[in-house]
Amino acid sequence: MNRCCVLAEHIRPQLNYLHLQFPTNRRIDHPMTHKQYYLYPVPANEFINNARPDAQKMDIDQVFEKLFLKMKPIYMKAKPILRPQMLLAVALLLAGAIAGNCQRQHQKQKPNIIFILADDLGYGDVRTFNPKGKIATPNIDRLASQGMKFTDAHSSSAVCTPSRYSILTGRYPWRSTLQKGVLGGFSKPLIKEDKLTVASFLQKSGYYTAVIGKWHLGLDWQLKPGNKKIKTGWEIDYAKPFKSGPLSLGFDYFYGISASLDMPPFIFLENDHSVGLPTITKKIVRTGPTEKNFKAEDVVPFVARKTQQLITQRHQTDQPFFIYMALPSPHTPIAPSEQFKGKSGMTEYGDYVQETDWAVGQVLHTLDSLGIAGNTMVVFTSDNGFAPYVLKQFDVEQLGHFPSYIFRGYKADIWEGGHHIPLVIRWPDIVKAGQVSNDLVSLTDFMATTADVLGKKLPADQAVDSYSMLPDIIQQSTKPIRPAIVYLSIDGNFALQEGKWKLELCPGSGGWGDPRNRKAYLQGLPPIQLYDMENDIREQNNVAAAHPDIVKSLTAKLKSYIDNGRSTVGPKQQNEVSVDLWKEVYKKDHKTK
Repeated sequence: MNRCCVLAEHIRPQLNYLHLQFPTNRRIDHPMTHKQYYLYPVPANEFINNARPDAQKMDIDQVFEKLFLKMKPIYMKAKPILRPQMLLAVALLLAGAIAGNCQRQHQKQKPNIIFILADDLGYGDVRTFNPKGKIATPNIDRLASQGMKFTDAHSSSAVCTPSRYSILTGRYPWRSTLQKGVLGGFSKPLIKEDKLTVASFLQKSGYYTAVIGKWHLGLDWQLKPGNKKIKTGWEIDYAKPFKSGPLSLGFDYFYGISASLDMPPFIFLENDHSVGLPTITKKIVRTGPTEKNFKAEDVVPFVARKTQQLITQRHQTDQPFFIYMALPSPHTPIAPSEQFKGKSGMTEYGDYVQETDWAVGQVLHTLDSLGIAGNTMVVFTSDNGFAPYVLKQFDVEQLGHFPSYIFRGYKADIWEGGHHIPLVIRWPDIVKAGQVSNDLVSLTDFMATTADVLGKKLPADQAVDSYSMLPDIIQQSTKPIRPAIVYLSIDGNFALQEGKWKLELCPGSGGWGDPRNRKAYLQGLPPIQLYDMENDIREQNNVAAAHPDIVKSLTAKLKSYIDNGRSTVGPKQQNEVSVDLWKEVYKKDHKTK
């Protein structure tokens, strides 16, 4: 999208005089290039100042008149009935000339994009989404007040790896080889190198691309001689570069950690190699190879500083940038740095949430200080819901703070607490401050949104589950952007929501919540759950038995999404593996969980 293509208000007087209609405040096809643009009314002086230098001191009506005078002889000879169409052509040619020239001279008009992903941050952890929350989050709140917050946003999965897969590929994670669970720090790469990612798409579109922080999508580690597989992590030759990492998937730069902060190896990685070598074994929840200076409490501040440095460096160039800032917090280990300990009054978990909020604030401060906040689209969200095991040591619920808000369940579960997440988008040049969207959206939609922002089309075989949120962002949507949305629990159980109806194909939580699937099955609970999300957001009243027609319809839609290899309109695609719709392994498991 190019802000120079905002001329509707300026040629409208001529067109209105002729009683012609001109489309404003919506997407149209460019008359010559056939590219699509969004039209916005802006002050005439701003429009002229973005046009050709020799037109900067010329009133828009004078520009129109000069162009018209050149074709006046033809106009006078034309039949009166054709003259309105000729004037419309003049107006559109004026649009094309100015827009085309502006596009050539103002490549910097492409917005910078920063995607900040928190780890295991609950919807109720953010004050702007949960006014009764006990943890202060002033920076995320400010981001929301200056942009748009989405109250019905969801991750594609209730756990880390599959959610991140969807963000980067625009595909539901169950189309990949990962049908349940997550990867570890030593796991093989999940994203195939032939798949288009947000990073590779933006890289091809002229962006500098970087990921700072947690990767958790697998790496191809090289092993020491005599080793065929990884058991402890010491089989890896850390002096050799790893393969099939971020640089193979469209990122120009990577600095971070291989997986979650509680998964070895505990060492920083840069581009395709380790920063230093692990020389000791250390336990950070899990035990594994560790670089001697690596400390869990240093990682969030380091990710924040590294992101700030990169923004400052890239600002010195004419190239727009995309930075995927993947924070490791507030995922376990709960490791706030010393300056945040005791600050929240809500245990060290609250301190860690506040440090996460601080990291967001550091990015916003850098953008403000450089004067580039206006044309930078900042997205803030979380990969899934709050992790319930945190409560064993840091029971913030006993103190009146509820990370899952009013939702049932937590991370890993098919219920809302597993995947209903905070989402904020700020883009001051385009998004009005203080906006709220109640539209049902998915983090899977990020890829199609970036394409729409740039006015480009994605290949028909890529991002097959991604819908553009841009109509919501610019407040031009007249209907929901997506017909339905699919969720996945840690056990691989499916849910599909269409309108107010949410179908869940498991008898229990599909995760760690009580009752887990096996227990629910043994209790004789129905194998299907159906909830009216408009009247039962807490998912307390299963109405599947009362609405068999709804169950049948939603099940058929979910099956079609699987069979067609996509949920968007387009040619049929193939999933990477066969997908089991029901996953009834709980029936065969004789151990009660």
